[in-house]
Amino acid sequence: MKKQKSSRPRLKKTLWIIGGMITALVVTAVVLLIRFDHYVDPWHKKVAEAGIQEKTAKVNSVQFNYAEGPDNGPALLLLNAQHMDWFSYSRVLPELSESFHVFAVDYPGHGKTTYPADYTMSANQIGGDLADFIETVIQEPAFVTGNSSGGLLTTWLAANKPELVKAVVLEDPPLFSAEYPRVQKTIANKSFALSHRFLEEGEDDLLMYWLESASDFFEKHAGKNALPVIKAAIATYRNANPGEAVEISFLPDTLRLMIRGFNYYDPHFGAAFYEGTWNEQFDHAEALQKIECPTLLIHANFEILEDGTLSGAMSQEDADQAISLIPNAQYLKVDAEHVVHLDKPEQFIQIVKDFFLN
Repeated sequence: MKKQKSSRPRLKKTLWIIGGMITALVVTAVVLLIRFDHYVDPWHKKVAEAGIQEKTAKVNSVQFNYAEGPDNGPALLLLNAQHMDWFSYSRVLPELSESFHVFAVDYPGHGKTTYPADYTMSANQIGGDLADFIETVIQEPAFVTGNSSGGLLTTWLAANKPELVKAVVLEDPPLFSAEYPRVQKTIANKSFALSHRFLEEGEDDLLMYWLESASDFFEKHAGKNALPVIKAAIATYRNANPGEAVEISFLPDTLRLMIRGFNYYDPHFGAAFYEGTWNEQFDHAEALQKIECPTLLIHANFEILEDGTLSGAMSQEDADQAISLIPNAQYLKVDAEHVVHLDKPEQFIQIVKDFFLN
């Protein structure tokens, strides 16, 4: 009868392998924590090297925070997507600044721009203050491009202040879909409802509240088990850099810059969409019909979910309606995510240059 071999050497080898894996994970975690502590987005340096400087200017009751580049051409005003700040344009600003005099502005509700506590979060209020920014800071009619809510404000400017706007690029704006009550059947309404709840519940950390309330969003865009790592990274970064906007190294650009934007984001802005007050006296169809300047509508990818919810800024019907209403408009469908200038920066740069300069 053969003698059975002892299982101890095999067990010892297995434990050694497991121990090695645990050690490797610990080392990796330490390295990641160091990166969390000291990470600086490399585009800060690229923006600075292009001569783009962060500035402030008082306009009416608003202390605008904005980035301005060298005077290398006609004025170009850029208005970021909701939840972000001017730095979301960092991937395209250096190259655009070679052909334009760029002004990337944190409009109220975003970035470091400040305003009175009773400031009205509406297209009319913000649009009026942006128009005065063009008059007093830029001091000449400008080309304007805006993404998402920034695209709605670009629409407002073109419709209501035509003397200040030379031409516009509307980067996937939620035309018609952001109007109440239609907004209730959009995926974006989850974020607006979150802002509303946050204010009602009296919470004090919007970024962490968003993370804990949007686990499905992070699972889709960052991976199934990414959320605990992201939360740990944010806590580590905040401890090492108190008061600074959180910047995370390992995330896709759009998600990374949304997290940065949430450090500054005012939930009253999103709550105004949820409550239907943001678009008061700003009818999208009427505004589009008033636009006389050359207009390019960029339409990004979208999806209609099984329950009829719009996942994206505009359905095809929305885009078609918008184009039919604007007297001097061009339409461009792009295979890109909602924030086109982050998903396809080189394509966005070329689109803007071709439309505004040719």
